[in-house]
Amino acid sequence: MRIVLGCVAALALCGWTRADDKDEKIDAKKLVGKWTTENKELGAKLIVNFAKDGKLAITVKAKGEKDVQIKGTYKLTGNQLTMTMEGDGKEHKETLTVLELDEDDLVTKDPKGNKDTYKRVEEDDK
Repeated sequence: MRIVLGCVAALALCGWTRADDKDEKIDAKKLVGKWTTENKELGAKLIVNFAKDGKLAITVKAKGEKDVQIKGTYKLTGNQLTMTMEGDGKEHKETLTVLELDEDDLVTKDPKGNKDTYKRVEEDDK
């Protein structure tokens, strides 16, 4: 339970986008795929999967803990990434600003000014 709440809080501390200019348009196609980051505050690794259909899946891997799965949806408008996640029967909505998005890196900023950098996870061709 603490891990789930911590994960939602960690996502709230994350920021996603390229500049403070709210009108800047980000190519949503580049966002699709898996991204990972280490959250030192939680001592956990986050893997975020953005699907083409606007669905979101987050896996939180903490040492000595069972992996936590969080599902939700996302929408990218300009450089504003709005994520709606469900956990513990509650809905949590977070809007992040995408500061940078390219083939390998995603940098976001939350409303408090905290920045997070995500790296794209290479997909195995099977």
